Amino acid sequence: MDVSTMPRSREGKRMQEPITKAEYEALAAFRYVLRQFLRFSEEAAQGVGLTPQHHQALLAIKGYPGRDRITVGELAERLQIRHHSTVGLVNRLAAQGFVTREPATDDQRQVYVTLTESGCEMLTQLTAAHREELRRVGPQLNTLLENLLIEPEPTHPSQKGADGYGRADRPEDRVKR
Repeated sequence: MDVSTMPRSREGKRMQEPITKAEYEALAAFRYVLRQFLRFSEEAAQGVGLTPQHHQALLAIKGYPGRDRITVGELAERLQIRHHSTVGLVNRLAAQGFVTREPATDDQRQVYVTLTESGCEMLTQLTAAHREELRRVGPQLNTLLENLLIEPEPTHPSQKGADGYGRADRPEDRVKR
């Protein structure tokens, strides 16, 4: 919604359109399917002897854009955890033989983390299972996400265009399903 066209109250504040029951239902359904996938992921990791966080770390290392190693700081950002927590996580992964650490040559304060062959094998096994699960739930997630992104029909007369239509009323603005 373009906030510049949003109706204003007497005080000049922008008024938000009320959230519809259908929007709540769509968001709840989307979060439910996401949660089911996350539960699958947690159980898959635990099934091979990893914590979900260990799995996420291995994936973040292997999936880092442009290179096969990652700094501890970059890993902390990707996992959305504190630097000192990431150091402990890397220590545990190294003790299990899944990663190696190597100091940066240009800045000794930075440490790069790389997957070992064992870490790669573990991640490959988990990723194959995740790919299959995503193929199963992907179409449902796509549909739910599309439904969430559809702009709701305006309920306030000032949001109707000069032609009398709201955005979702015009055939050219409808999302194809």
